Amino acid sequence: MKAQLGKLILLPNVLEESLPADPFLPASVQVAVAEIDGLIAESEKSARRYLRRFLSHEKMASLPLRLLNEHTPPKELDELLKPMLDGKTWGLISDAGLPCIADPGADLVAAARSFGVNVEAIAGPCSLILALQLSGFSGQRFCFHGYLPREAADLEKTVKDLERKAKGETQIWIEAPYRSAKMLEALKLWLQPATRLCVSLSLTTPSQRVASHSIQQWKSLPFEIGKEPAVFLLQSR
Repeated sequence: MKAQLGKLILLPNVLEESLPADPFLPASVQVAVAEIDGLIAESEKSARRYLRRFLSHEKMASLPLRLLNEHTPPKELDELLKPMLDGKTWGLISDAGLPCIADPGADLVAAARSFGVNVEAIAGPCSLILALQLSGFSGQRFCFHGYLPREAADLEKTVKDLERKAKGETQIWIEAPYRSAKMLEALKLWLQPATRLCVSLSLTTPSQRVASHSIQQWKSLPFEIGKEPAVFLLQSR
């Protein structure tokens, strides 16, 4: 008799590692983590930090861990799925927020579905959606672009293209904490005065800041950005 396939559970994470699980993660996460046979994460450190929130030291130490990040070759996806093909239940986390959103987990979910593995997701915080809600920009039509190019010429071209698309469709992207301040300065230089820009910083933390202004207004604002995770949103009129 063919063994019953297992399950992949997409587990939410907090947006900043120092935050407690409660009130940001639902109680169902505690139940799910207690049932998994293993955990897939971007790094062993992030996996241990996550499990420490829910499990005893003994249970955490005995739980198998596997890594899935930008360095994982596609050929390893089948190996990651093997326990689930043998009937086990494994969890998948991102370093922050929801798996598969600006995260390599999407490839694992696609592979799991191709084999018929059951995939479940538990709701939790998502910086992109929180930023959109807080921006005051249109949520009827929006597009997320992940990280923009690093090279200045490519970045300028991309930003101006997004500005054109932002008429009727909110454009959203994220930036690495150490480049957030440079991104803001570049946007003030390249975008049209009437274009509206929202910057959301350190969402859900005590230092959360959200500001929505026209580029003309941004140029005169004393707004300092440290090395903080940021979400940028554009809306043109």
